[in-house]
Amino acid sequence: MTATTRIDTTTDSCTATGEDLPQIAEPQKLAPQDARELTGQFLDRLAVLEEGTPEYQYARNTLIEMNMSLVRFAARRFRSSGQAMEDVVQVGVIGLIKAIDRFEVSREVQFTSFAVPYIVGEIKRFFRDTSWAVHVPRRLQEARTELAKATEELASRLGRAPRVAELAALMNLSEEEVLEAQVAANGYSSSSLDATITGDPEESEATLAEFIGEEDPALELVEDFQALAPLVAELDERQRLILHLRFVEELTQAEIGKRLGISQMHVSRLISRTVARLRSGMLETG
Repeated sequence: MTATTRIDTTTDSCTATGEDLPQIAEPQKLAPQDARELTGQFLDRLAVLEEGTPEYQYARNTLIEMNMSLVRFAARRFRSSGQAMEDVVQVGVIGLIKAIDRFEVSREVQFTSFAVPYIVGEIKRFFRDTSWAVHVPRRLQEARTELAKATEELASRLGRAPRVAELAALMNLSEEEVLEAQVAANGYSSSSLDATITGDPEESEATLAEFIGEEDPALELVEDFQALAPLVAELDERQRLILHLRFVEELTQAEIGKRLGISQMHVSRLISRTVARLRSGMLETG
C-alpha cells in the first residue's frame, strides 16, 4: 500500500515556502488526483512569483517532483530501446522542466496535455542524438571521464545508481551539464548493422539490419501532392473532370471523349496542355 503524503497547509508552513502554497513533504507520493489539483495551484502561483526567489524555487521544484509520474509514463514507451530506464527518465525530466518553464496559465490548457509532448520529444531527441558513435568535444570527453568516476563512487557509497542531482553536487556541475555528459558518454558506442540479435535459439540468427526500416519511395509523393493540390484547384471544372477520369477512374482517352462528347484527339490535347501547366507550376513552386 502506498503511503499517503501529508500536506501541511498551516500558515507557518505556507510562509516558509510561498504565499498560498502548502508545504508538501513527499510530492512524488501524491495520489494522481491530488497531484493534478495541486499542479494547477502551483502553476498559478509560479506565474506571479519572481524568478530566483526561494518561493519560486520551492514552487518549481515541487512541480517537478509532483509530475514525475508523467515522466515515468512517457519513459515506459521506450522500455524496449536497450537504454537503461533510469537514463531515459532523467532525460524526460529535462522535457518536464521545459514544459513547466514554458507553460502559460492563460491558455487554459491542461498541463498534462502540454507536458507529455515535451517529455516524449526530449526522449526522442536523446535517442536521435545518441544513435551513432560521433566525435565529441574535448570538454565533454573530460566530463565523461569525471562522470564515470563520480558514478562509480556514488554507486558504491549509496548502494544504488546515483541521481543526476547527486552527481551534479559531487562534480560541482549543473544538472544540465551532467545530463550533457551522459549523452556524450552514450555517443561513444554504436552497433554494427551486421550484429546478430539474440532471439529464439531454435530459429536462425537475425542481424540488426533486418529490423531497420528502409526509405519508402512513396513518401516522396507526399510533398508533391501538397504542392499540386492548389494548382489543381486553379483549373476549370472541365479540366479537373478530365484529369479525374483519366488518372483516377483510369478511362481511356476514347472513353473520356465519348462521355464528354468530344474527339479523342481533343481529349489528348487537353490532357497534354493541362499536365504541362501543372508541371510548370510545380517547377516554379520548387
